[in-house]
This record gives sequence, structure tokens and C-alpha cells, in this order.
Amino acid sequence: MNRSIIWAMIFAAGASLWAGDIASYVDLGFSQDGTVYMFGQYGVQAGTLRPWADLFVVDVPKNDFVNGGKLSYVHDAPVSAGQNGAGALYRLIARNAALAERYGVGYLLHGHPLYIALDAGGSAPAAGEAIEFRDFNARYTYRAQLISSIEGGGANLASSFYIILEQTGADGSKKTFPQVGNPQIKRPLISSYRIRKVMIAPLERSIIFVIEMRKQSSDGLDIRYMVEALRL
Repeated sequence: MNRSIIWAMIFAAGASLWAGDIASYVDLGFSQDGTVYMFGQYGVQAGTLRPWADLFVVDVPKNDFVNGGKLSYVHDAPVSAGQNGAGALYRLIARNAALAERYGVGYLLHGHPLYIALDAGGSAPAAGEAIEFRDFNARYTYRAQLISSIEGGGANLASSFYIILEQTGADGSKKTFPQVGNPQIKRPLISSYRIRKVMIAPLERSIIFVIEMRKQSSDGLDIRYMVEALRL
């Protein structure tokens, strides 16, 4: 049986009502053994219209970036009409092709989606809301709950989060994993978090949570992404 994709449909506000810029997330692939994951994001700055991109390489067992695994680029001129900023990411990838080779990342070894929530820039997620999804191949059901903590306000706003993950087998056996993420990391100006996507590596031993973050900016709210990684 094919893997399930659970589409969580949340009605969004019109794009014309959204201020700030919304990043696009790009799955760039795993290493063959699933221990390294690469992803990127790109967009256009709302104020300057300059395209930008970030490139990340993650050590899955450590749930941390590899050495030199965080790269960013902002173009020095605004985009032309009809462009979306993807070229900034292409340039960043081309300039750092050796990074993927060094860690054995295969651009065709994408994660298999187990859960997808649509509508970036839509209504704010409910605090502490749990999601459920299944891996039909491995015959597991998962329940994930994102717990966030918000401190301060305005320019002093900071936040953190972690994820509680529970696994239920076909025989009813249950397992609770150690918390995913570090609640001690305080991220400035991030007002909320949401699990946007959950993927499993091709060899089924690594799970990636794609986290959508809403960041306060001078132009309103920006959408950015990060991941939390778990070795099963």
C-alpha cells in the first residue's frame, strides 16, 4: 500500500491582506543512509524586492547543523516582474555543490511525506494542537504535539518550542520518544510555530519535521522555515 498523505486544509486569508514575505521551502534530499538532510528556502524581501535564499545541511542523529551547514545569500538588485526569487537558491546551491558531495546528499533521495498542512501565511495555528499521521509501510501511527513558549513582546519578543512524539504499532504497542527540539533555544521575534510537513527518509529510519515560523519584521510578519530531525 502506498504511504498516506494527510492533507490538513485550513482556510487562509487572502494574499493581498498579508504583509511581509513568505518563504518557499525546498526539500533537497537525504544521504543514502538517511543520517544527513539538506533543505533550502527562498523568497523576495517585502521592502527591497531583493531575492534571498538559505541553504541548510542537518546531521539527523544530532538534530543539528553539520559544520558549515548554514548558508545565506541576498541578491544585490530587486527581482524583475514575474520572478519569485528561486534563482537566489539555485545560485547558492551551485556555489556550494561540494557541500552536498561531502555529506553524500542525493538530490533524488527526497523524503516521503506523511503529513502536509497547506496554506502558508494563513490563520495562526492553535497553540498546542496535536496532529496525527500514519506510515502504512511500517504500520505505525504517530501523534505529534508542538508545545511553544512565548516571552516578551514587540522588539523583545522571543520564543521556543519542542515536539512530543508518540508512536503506536499495529499490535497496539506504544512508544514515546524523547522530546524533539530544544526548548532552551530562544528565537528572537518569532511569534508562533506550526508543523507544516512531516517526512520520512527513504530507508525509513529518519523523520523530519518541517516547522513554519512567523517572524515579526518592519513589513509585518515573515514566514520562515526550520526543521527538527529524529533518528528512529
